[in-house]
Amino acid sequence: MRKQRQAEVFRITGARQGLQADVRGRQRRYVISMLIRTAAVLLTVVLWNVERPLAIVTLVFGALLPYVSVVIANAGRENVPSLPSTVLAHPPRPVLDVAETAPEAAPRASNGPSDDRS
Repeated sequence: MRKQRQAEVFRITGARQGLQADVRGRQRRYVISMLIRTAAVLLTVVLWNVERPLAIVTLVFGALLPYVSVVIANAGRENVPSLPSTVLAHPPRPVLDVAETAPEAAPRASNGPSDDRS
């Protein structure tokens, strides 16, 4: 007789995001930040003769945003420590219906109160 080993049960919530999805998400964040930078530079040009202090703020923002965007885009994949364990210690047992396990243990119908007094 062979000893059966319990199979490991994996939780899908513990799986990491796929590499392709991770790269696509980082590219999308970078493109969005570059669109914001472009809007800031255009806003600087429009506001330069109208509201110079605000134009300087948008210029500084437009100058610093590429550095921040590149650092965020190159951050790489990270492990999220708050996810549950990927392997369950004990797989859950299947729930069996009481009628399936012991049909003879079902209660019997009675015709009335029984009186054991003699």
